[in-house]
Amino acid sequence: MIDHIKSLIFGSAAGERLPADSYDRVASATAAILIETAVMDGDFDVDERATIRRLLIERFGINEGDVDTLIDETEKAVADAVELFSFTRVLKSDYDYGDRVKIIEMMWAVAFADGNVHDYEANLIRRATGLLHLSDRESGEARKRVLEQLDKDAGAA
Repeated sequence: MIDHIKSLIFGSAAGERLPADSYDRVASATAAILIETAVMDGDFDVDERATIRRLLIERFGINEGDVDTLIDETEKAVADAVELFSFTRVLKSDYDYGDRVKIIEMMWAVAFADGNVHDYEANLIRRATGLLHLSDRESGEARKRVLEQLDKDAGAA
């Protein structure tokens, strides 16, 4: 399965995309960029994992068993990745503007999941913002929406 995930994200050995379903490609790339965000501070903790799990289930309707497998296998693939472009290339080509903004919002949600946004996480989100052809302002607005939702959730608890 890890080879399948790598091929969905990075393409075939010849540099071509495999004839994979767009949903698989986008779900895998989204999982990869969220996991990359989580590990940037050197600690992929349970809160970050739970946030990624929830976001993938909400966004793609993946069942619980499959989302756990996707996260585990994608975590291994991300460990082998050396650059961000492969993930964002898939998202940029398969997602429209609103979906790309949502990805940045999801990245902010993961960064805030452990209660502390590390400088490396913020830097990764800024680089992804540019690679997805979004502005810093759009990223800032996404960040603000995440903080508002976290405040609302804290008030409801």
